[in-house]
Amino acid sequence: MIVRTLGIIALLALASGAQPNMDLPRFQVDPFWPKPLPNHWILGAVAGVAVDASDHVWITHRPSTLQPNETRSIWRAAPPVLELDQAGNLLSSWGGSGAGYEWPQLEHGIYVDARDNVWLGGGGDKDAQILKFTRDGRFLMQIGHQGKNGGSNDTQNLGGAANMIVDEAARELYVADGYVNHRVIVFDADSGAYKRHWGAYGKRPDDGWFTRAGEKLPGPFNGAVQNENRPSQYDPKGPPPEQFRIVHAVRISHDDLVYVCDRTNDRLQVFRKDGTFVKEAFIAKDTFGSGSVWDVAFSNDARQTYLTVIDGTNQQVYIVRRETLEVISAFGHAGHWAGEFYGAHNLAVDSKGNLFITETYEGKRIQKFLRQ
Repeated sequence: MIVRTLGIIALLALASGAQPNMDLPRFQVDPFWPKPLPNHWILGAVAGVAVDASDHVWITHRPSTLQPNETRSIWRAAPPVLELDQAGNLLSSWGGSGAGYEWPQLEHGIYVDARDNVWLGGGGDKDAQILKFTRDGRFLMQIGHQGKNGGSNDTQNLGGAANMIVDEAARELYVADGYVNHRVIVFDADSGAYKRHWGAYGKRPDDGWFTRAGEKLPGPFNGAVQNENRPSQYDPKGPPPEQFRIVHAVRISHDDLVYVCDRTNDRLQVFRKDGTFVKEAFIAKDTFGSGSVWDVAFSNDARQTYLTVIDGTNQQVYIVRRETLEVISAFGHAGHWAGEFYGAHNLAVDSKGNLFITETYEGKRIQKFLRQ
């Protein structure tokens, strides 16, 4: 058996001949994590990962993306929500259609808050809802309704919500919204009441900008294959886009800054919690198609010195200095062996600084990278 291990191997921003910074995060893939699933279960495209307060790893995957030849024998799709322990053992599983809520067409994004509530989004063209469950899968609340999206200034419905996070102190839910809409929107995490929203640079989002610019709006997406017409393209040599395109992730730092992944604009934008724009940075700016800034996570030191950004187009993991938003190192290789990526989609960090990275398209897995 061939086992490949990867560490951070490229120090991109260091001058030639400079000594490597030994404080930089370094990682090595664990090729034996997770353990095989029971019941002849297999995963479709894995479109979300979260780590809870007990360091359990939660994923959501898309059973509908499994091909007929994958399930026509003894194998079948696992339930859409899975909980794993640090050793990679399955602890619980649930999800799918049920009474009182609208399960998404296309599972996308998962978050577990400090009260052990599990939040789920949906990236389908009709997915206009966020769902809230207990950790054992009991339904608690739905925000928005399937097929009811009224655009990026609709305060009651979502538009392809990609990911979310709860600000525990304020009990506010921040949503990266998303695949059809072009904004961050904030709700009360307990009541679901609308609080505020904003687009790129903290301005009111303008969906008409895309048609006025002669660009195609996002269309239906089945999640199984990459569609280069989704969403609109941008010009890396032109001025920075005035609007978000795919708002793919939102995270909040210890110092109360909000980091937003504008995936297909190849950029990370930073805000205060009220939506005031702070700064932005482009990463792999010449990336077209599905873009380069898919998800972001913070290093686990008190100051959260580094960001980890994943790029599922170039199959790269970037280490970014948070203060300057400068890419200082990267690793990654396209492929299906341990430590390689095909459609690196989401990531989460546990209390020890280990990375968990999911893969969509035909990657269909989660990998663990141990902090060295």
